[in-house]
Amino acid sequence: MPRRRRRKKSESVLFKSAEWIGWALGGLEREIAETRERLAVLNAQAAKLRGRVGVAAKRGVAAAVASSSSAPARKRRRGRMSAEGRKRISEMMKKRWLEAKKKNKNRL
Repeated sequence: MPRRRRRKKSESVLFKSAEWIGWALGGLEREIAETRERLAVLNAQAAKLRGRVGVAAKRGVAAAVASSSSAPARKRRRGRMSAEGRKRISEMMKKRWLEAKKKNKNRL
């Protein structure tokens, strides 16, 4: 008759499980700390760049660089519909809805 493997005590399994969880948490905490350090470095670099832009803007250099690198700003054209145009569209829509109602359709 073959021998069976002894089952591990549930306590030892729980201990190993807790140990694995501890290692995982340690790794996550280390990643969090490294990410915070990288964030601090990036914030410092951003502050330096903001400082440079502030100094350059006083000299007028930033405005020249910004205008040369970006496309000219377009003015937004606002649609101004005449009263006649609004009335024509209104009549067309009423006619359209009437036809849809005659056909007993809920959608157009």
